[in-house]
Amino acid sequence: MSGSMPRRADAPGSSRRGSAEWARPREAVVPLIDVLVPSYERPAELAVTLAGLAGQDDPPFRVIVSDQSAHLDSIGQPAVQAMVRVLEAQGRPVELLRHLPRRGIAEHRQFLLERATAPLVLFLDDDVWLEPGTLDRMTEALDRLGCGFVGSAVQGLSYLDDDRPQERAPLELWDGPVTPETITRESEGFGRWTLHNAANLAHAASALDLGRDEWVAYRVAWVGGCVLYRRDALLECGGFNFWSELPADHAGEDVAAQWRVMARYGGAGILPSGAVHLEAPTTLPHRGVEATDVVSVP
Repeated sequence: MSGSMPRRADAPGSSRRGSAEWARPREAVVPLIDVLVPSYERPAELAVTLAGLAGQDDPPFRVIVSDQSAHLDSIGQPAVQAMVRVLEAQGRPVELLRHLPRRGIAEHRQFLLERATAPLVLFLDDDVWLEPGTLDRMTEALDRLGCGFVGSAVQGLSYLDDDRPQERAPLELWDGPVTPETITRESEGFGRWTLHNAANLAHAASALDLGRDEWVAYRVAWVGGCVLYRRDALLECGGFNFWSELPADHAGEDVAAQWRVMARYGGAGILPSGAVHLEAPTTLPHRGVEATDVVSVP
């Protein structure tokens, strides 16, 4: 298939410690990725998200969870704590933080970004489960494509029997290097947002007849829920430091940040995605302001 990429033959062995090693002394491992998880009032979903991370083999990563729950001690719940213990036994450091007061999701993301030190950062929402191998596939894609970010957009599997070919019509694979793009609400590329509705990505991957160890990159309007950035590229574009320009009740902060990165370094989605939306009710019900209507983006 044109544009499909086979997995590397020289892929390293798993950096995840197996259960036979859990009680042995752990050596410090420098993470390639900091996984940044902003959370609010979702202990059950957060536990599932952490369980998905526990199923990843490579590369080495650290997890930083920042909780803003007001009525629940989400990070103190038994299921969350159990998965934290599993991750740490596997050799994945976990940092659990409380960050209050709430000043909006952009400020929360900026807070997490400022805690990161790894070369790559994965912004992972607290209601997303990752298929085993997703983190390795995303890292490989970012390395090969040489762009500012790659995303595994979330899929709602309750829609798996709802095929929407008309919404998949904007799918356009990257054929060659990913190059910078300027996206606005008026540009043709903005229409790609329909690709990420329902279970469209699962249907797209099926239609492409991808092999088990193949992936492709495609053009996006933006990606929600699971995005891997080169940390230096995101910082150079300002990260989420525009948070102070926004009221606390806003949405689209990830769109604004990605459009900035895309304009300078390019960005892509990858298929298959491997990211599953848990389809829990939103914790951001008040969306009176879209960040891209306020924040300066290319």
